[in-house]
Amino acid sequence: MSGPGVLFDLDGTLVDTAPDLLACVDEMLADRGRVSMPTGALQSTVSHGARVLACHAFSLPLEAPAARELEAELVARYRQRIAAQSRPFPGMERVLDALEEAGIPWGIVTNKPTALTEPLLEALELHHRASVVVSGDTLEHAKPHPLPVRHAARALNRAPEACWSIGDARRDIDAALAAGTRGLVALFGYLHAGDRPHRWGAHGLIREPEEILHWLQLQPAPSRQRHSEG
Repeated sequence: MSGPGVLFDLDGTLVDTAPDLLACVDEMLADRGRVSMPTGALQSTVSHGARVLACHAFSLPLEAPAARELEAELVARYRQRIAAQSRPFPGMERVLDALEEAGIPWGIVTNKPTALTEPLLEALELHHRASVVVSGDTLEHAKPHPLPVRHAARALNRAPEACWSIGDARRDIDAALAAGTRGLVALFGYLHAGDRPHRWGAHGLIREPEEILHWLQLQPAPSRQRHSEG
């Protein structure tokens, strides 16, 4: 169990999924004769799940009777276009290449349900590269509970204290620290204007993916043709 491992959150950290999710929300608003909301007003809610996103778009409380219906519709629409525009964040492919070149296993710990996680990773050809994928419904608990992070570290055959967990939400860092891993906040993700990531207790804040390599004391690997970022 020697050597480091890296665990990524999915939405807003490893992959920029906002374009597809927000396009679905726009369709739902248009179908109901409503005006589209500015991207910035919704993007910060993408990491918090379909219900939060839908309710924010329609100005409804999470417990509203229509919330479940809107959530189901958003998920159904999203499944149809799961990776039409979603891509790894710029620079992330070089990070993954560098980790793989160095023999450092990496995985994904997300609260996204398996039914949406798996087709997204398959469409982006990431499913065969991740050493472990823990979705929101894989285990008894999801983040901010530490169980998914501990489970993923074990699957990587790494001690938690040897792993780095990267995420863009408070729950990602809470889970990382409670599990005994080191946490990095992805400032390039879907943070809310009111977030205070410097108060989350993370080991570092990163403004772009390649800063992960600095924390691991690695150099970027040469770009591979099969992982084009263009």
